[in-house]
Amino acid sequence: MSVMRIPGHDHQKPQEVTLAEIQNVLGNCHLCPLWETRHNIVFGVGNPNARVMFVGEGPGKNEDLQGEPFVGAAGHNLDALLGLANLRREDVYIANVVKCRPPSNRNPRPEEIEACSPFLREQIRSVWPDVIVCLGNFAAHFVLRTEAGITSLRGRMHQTGHFAVLPTFHPAAALYHREWQQYLDDDFRMLGDWLASHPASPNKL
Repeated sequence: MSVMRIPGHDHQKPQEVTLAEIQNVLGNCHLCPLWETRHNIVFGVGNPNARVMFVGEGPGKNEDLQGEPFVGAAGHNLDALLGLANLRREDVYIANVVKCRPPSNRNPRPEEIEACSPFLREQIRSVWPDVIVCLGNFAAHFVLRTEAGITSLRGRMHQTGHFAVLPTFHPAAALYHREWQQYLDDDFRMLGDWLASHPASPNKL
């Protein structure tokens, strides 16, 4: 698998690399020290032809144990938010910036993100969604190539080449900052409105 830049500077879907092929290349990854403390690689899950792809930061404790993104309380919150956008979990694809849990849920380090980034780039290339929803700062920084904070980025749709991009808070963050839940609710309603008013790209029909 070649290391490629994140797609987004043209609208045509690139030659497809399947998610199974990407996961096979990832294998039992030892590219950064996170492998030493993980239980499971959390590759990603969902519809491989989704209109909407969600990108989070990295696995938490429950995700690390189960090998699936967004389970536990954060996952329940995400499921409820999806309903506000008239979506179900089986409609979307979900991945993270890093595939292994940082110890004690600390922030992923730049070298860890760098080591893992080719796999997320290839996942985006494979799914080629119409919308990428960035859940939290690390996802927004990666997709939008910005250092701006999520508070200033959220609340509106951005565009990078083919992709509409919606940055918003991470569902887990709203469990600790309850005042952020309303912002998440508003952003997911905006997502639903955008999907309803924009036709699906030809490769999604």
